[in-house]
Amino acid sequence: MSTVAAEEMDKQEKEREEQDMPQQEGQEEASGEPSAGEEEKAAKSDKKEKKKKDKKQDALKEKVEELEDRVKRQMAEFDNFRKRTEKEKTAMFETGAKSVIEKILPVVDNFERGLASVPEEEKDGAIAQGMQMIYKQLMTELENLDVKPIPAVGEEFNPEFHNAVMQTESEEFESGMIAQELQKGYTYRDSVVRHSMVAVVE
Repeated sequence: MSTVAAEEMDKQEKEREEQDMPQQEGQEEASGEPSAGEEEKAAKSDKKEKKKKDKKQDALKEKVEELEDRVKRQMAEFDNFRKRTEKEKTAMFETGAKSVIEKILPVVDNFERGLASVPEEEKDGAIAQGMQMIYKQLMTELENLDVKPIPAVGEEFNPEFHNAVMQTESEEFESGMIAQELQKGYTYRDSVVRHSMVAVVE
């Protein structure tokens, strides 16, 4: 083989190698496979992001729990306030009602004294009948308000309901029993508004 032919073959071979090199480089770039170092960096980055997300979620969860606890406490406080207010309102109403009833009872006493002093022959008269009707109406309204007279004569003395102002002898009642009622007592919703003034058998 001549020298010229050998040089020509070397030249062609070099050209082929140069053409193949860019293709190989392009294939390496096109494959895009990350190196081991890049994979490690990506893994670390993912871990950091996950930690950040976890911290944010924990912080949000803690805040939500704190707000829920605060709301529950405020609701409990409001419920206690409502109950206390209702209780105070009821107590104020009871006190006011008792005060009014105490002022009405002397009027009832005067009606009873007036009716008791009417002579027998005048009981059918217009005035006596009018007084009786007003007295009945007054007692009906008091009863509707749950105001009731305290039983006295013939009952055993009870300091919770009766006020003993004197002792007396009696053939009808035993010792410790009430023989006479000097002033009628009343209760309002099972609490005493005015004690009965009574005479107790010795």
